[in-house]
Amino acid sequence: MTSTDPLLNSRLQRLRELRQTLLRLHKALLDSERIEYEQFHGRIKSNNEFFQLVIGDEWFSWLRPISQFIVQIDEFLASKEPVTLNEANQLLEQARVLIQPCSEGTKLEKQYYRAIQRDPDIAFMSAEVTKMLAT
Repeated sequence: MTSTDPLLNSRLQRLRELRQTLLRLHKALLDSERIEYEQFHGRIKSNNEFFQLVIGDEWFSWLRPISQFIVQIDEFLASKEPVTLNEANQLLEQARVLIQPCSEGTKLEKQYYRAIQRDPDIAFMSAEVTKMLAT
């Protein structure tokens, strides 16, 4: 998707980059949560079992809003209909709100905060997302 509006093109590029960074962060969060889950519940025997847990088990529920948001970005970027600068800015703002670690916040915020505390790679990726969203 391209536009004749340079500002909109800039935002679309930012969304593409954010999507890639969020995918890496989401994978790291899934891997980290898998390790935590297995410490409490034993080894997950297959990728299919893991997938079923990710989509259905309460343990992984806090990650679902991130998954859904990545899909939302995908749909926006693949839209056959014209998109607006306002819509792109709204998605970026939604990302700022969604990706907020906090020790006393929502379940997502608390679990994300804990993941950052226990895994330096996640902390690094979180800082990268924060930096991308600051501008």
